Amino acid sequence: MQKNRKHNSQFSIVNCQLSILLLLACVSCSNNYTPRPYGYYRITVPDTAYTDFSIVNSQLSILNYPYSFALSQNAIVRPRTEEPFWINIYYPSLDATIHCSYKPVHNNLRELTEDALEFVYRNASYATSIPEREYMHPEAKVYGVLFDLEGNTASSCQFFITDSTHHFFRASVYCNCPPNADSLAPVYNYLRTDIIKMVETFQWTK
Repeated sequence: MQKNRKHNSQFSIVNCQLSILLLLACVSCSNNYTPRPYGYYRITVPDTAYTDFSIVNSQLSILNYPYSFALSQNAIVRPRTEEPFWINIYYPSLDATIHCSYKPVHNNLRELTEDALEFVYRNASYATSIPEREYMHPEAKVYGVLFDLEGNTASSCQFFITDSTHHFFRASVYCNCPPNADSLAPVYNYLRTDIIKMVETFQWTK
């Protein structure tokens, strides 16, 4: 008799455990699963203040650069060795660079302009759109075009500026990481603000 009672008790416990497991399985199966949206690391951009490039220029070398503009105090100017007056504007906190090149104009303005446009539209297959914005400051002899390359492009923003007779300046923004317009949006917006500041304050010094 005791054996039967003990056997029945064990059988009841097993049945109870199985019932609980089945109940939990049914409840979990009835719940609708909602996937969480993909998240990105929070990027904090620094506050912005500007100085004149001509002040920084005096600390670079004996070269007298033929251009000047408002430069972010969060950036470092690094001369490039390819040609005279070429520079990189590097942002250490963002690991991003504005690559700047300069060419004197010798009856080759059309060629320089076409090269700049070709460089912009080289990213066309990756861009969702490339809106353009013209800048004209006749009193400063500054004429240029700003290009926003929207989408997952290697360069998010580019522009060129010329006085149409003597000078041609081109710049492009790059981040040192795989392009992702969603995760890098704060950086792109920050650098675009600096690019616009460069264009609006740009002037020739020669």
